[in-house]
Amino acid sequence: QLQASGGGVVQAGGSLRLSCAASGFNFDDYALGWFRQAPGKEREGISCISTDDDYTHYTDSVKGRFTISTDSAKNTVYLQMNNLKPEDTAVYYCAAESDFGSTCQSIYYDVDYWGKGTQVTVSS
Repeated sequence: QLQASGGGVVQAGGSLRLSCAASGFNFDDYALGWFRQAPGKEREGISCISTDDDYTHYTDSVKGRFTISTDSAKNTVYLQMNNLKPEDTAVYYCAAESDFGSTCQSIYYDVDYWGKGTQVTVSS
């Protein structure tokens, strides 16, 4: 019900845009987020957007470089990643949580739907 795409190999300083298409649930009733898991590390939440799109959150490691957005007409959430660094290398996952709150960070602890991951590799 969540299908992520857009990963690939890019040089440091480059950009990628990840997409995640949702189906089977009411997209507008869910907070959405992106997680990543680097080799040998635990999965971590890096960005989320609230149900009404008015609130976004980023972890310090990606703040100022990544931008999360949605297109409700396409039931799709995006993660624009700029100025990529080798430490951004990871498998990236999208997620959704049924949430009617004004913020979104609860998705980092409670996910209703996971997408399959997409690999992002940043070479130095």
